[in-house]
Formats: sequence, structure tokens, C-alpha cells
Amino acid sequence: MPRGRLSWLTGILSWTWLIASTLFWCALLFPLALLKLVLPFAAFRRRIDPVLNGIATAWISGNAGWFAWIQREPWEVQGNDGLRYADWYLVNCNHQSWADIFVLQRSLNRRIPLLKFFLKHQLIYVPVIGLAWWALDFPFMKRHGKRQLRRNPALRRQDQETARRACAKFSLVPTSVMVFAEGTRFTEAKREAQASPYRHLLKPKAGGLAVALNAMGTRFRSMIDVTIAYPDGTPSFWDLACGRAGRVVVRMRQLPVPPSFCEADYGSDKAFRTEFHHWLADQWQAKDDEIHALMSRRDG
Repeated sequence: MPRGRLSWLTGILSWTWLIASTLFWCALLFPLALLKLVLPFAAFRRRIDPVLNGIATAWISGNAGWFAWIQREPWEVQGNDGLRYADWYLVNCNHQSWADIFVLQRSLNRRIPLLKFFLKHQLIYVPVIGLAWWALDFPFMKRHGKRQLRRNPALRRQDQETARRACAKFSLVPTSVMVFAEGTRFTEAKREAQASPYRHLLKPKAGGLAVALNAMGTRFRSMIDVTIAYPDGTPSFWDLACGRAGRVVVRMRQLPVPPSFCEADYGSDKAFRTEFHHWLADQWQAKDDEIHALMSRRDG
């Protein structure tokens, strides 16, 4: 693992690589995205979206190759066999660091279609990359606090409608819809503030998953439940860039999507909300137990 000055040099080289790679692939991406904006027809999208996704997949492959080269510790990834690139998936994962996104991309790239994340609306203003996310139809969600939602309950429907429109686009070509059900990165302070019943997780938010299932659940081949653990401590993105992420353990399992979840309305059906919360809570408890077991290997 790079140490001292060598580690910093590796980090600088990583940033240089990422910037150069981003500029190169975005130069190919943006003209096609503008063409899609001018011709917003379903028939055209079915032709142009696979091209845009292919550019993004090549971009991810280059970045993943770089990070694989600079990491000293081999990653332990299990459960990503038997997947199909030409199909639809819903992916749910715990969230600890910005490094999670690169871990997911490296573990699933070319095994399933391009991962499409639900992003905070503010991220659309990130130079270059924000436009790339927009070009690839990543949905941008406006986060509303509990006080805002109490004052104006219609704001809850606003994000649900944004998710529905995004999922309608995703249904045209094979896509992987990615959700971090916790809604934010895990920290011990956040866990305590929430009074989370889990040791390594925040309480999951069911809304994004439920809307995606309702909008295009019949398209999904399965839901891929992903658990990421960092036995040597959660790395920051800078740690990853410097080649000092430590051990990375990824576990995946495919879960069937209950047919009833594709028809019920999460927003108006109280009985369904209760059922869905229990279903997700069972998964979250299993995930918490798995992370605890993996973290117990810290000194192994």
C-alpha cells in the first residue's frame, strides 16, 4: 500500500487520470446528449441511449482498471455471477463513503447495465460531471426536510413524480436503477441521532425503492441486494485515490421482486407501506448481521 510521499503522488496521479478520462469521454457524450434533447422521441431514445450507456461503460472500465492497479489489497467480491447485461435490475446497497460508488461500478461493470443513481439536485451543478449525469438520465431529487414536508405535503409527491418520469425513460432500454436506501452516508453520529436499531446501518428509507418498483417493477429481473464492508476502516475517496483503501468486501444476492409490490401505491396505500417497511426491515437486519460478521474479521 503506498505510504507517505508515494501515497500522495498516487493520489495526484489518480486525480489527473480521472480528470483527463472525464473530459475525454464527456467530449463524446455531450454532442449525442444534445441530439437526444432535440429529438425526444421514444424510438430515437431506444437507438441513442445504448450508445450513451456504452460510452459511460467504457469510461467506468478505464477508471475501474486504474483503481484495480493501484490497490494493494485484493477485493473480495462474491455473488456477482449469473447476471445478465441485457436486462433490468434494481440495486440496493448500504452507503458509507463516496468510495462506494467506485466499488459498485468496478464490481458490476459489464455484468449488468449501467448503474443509474438517484442524486441530490445540487449535484447537477458540479462542473462537467453534473452535465454527464444529466445526459445519462440520472434522476436529480430535491431533498425536503420533515418540517418542509409537514408544511407542504405536496413536496413528497414532487420527488415521487421525478422518480416515475426517470423510471419511464429507463424502461425503454436495459437499465440498472441504483438506490442507497439510507439516503445518506453512514456515520456513528448519524446512527445515534436516528436511534437506529442497527449496529452498522442507518434506518432505510423505503420511498425511492417503492416508487421504482411501482414504476417499472415488472421490468426488473430481480433486486440485487449489495453489502459493502471495509474491515480496515471506511476509506474516503482520497484514500481510494491514494491506493490505501485497505480490504474491500462485497457480498451480493439476487432477491425476487414480489409481484404485489409492482402494483400497489406506496403513497396512498397504508397497508402496503406497512408491508413494504417490514420487507425492507428484514433485509436490513440481515445486512447488518452480515456486516457485523465481516467486520469481525478486522483482526483476522
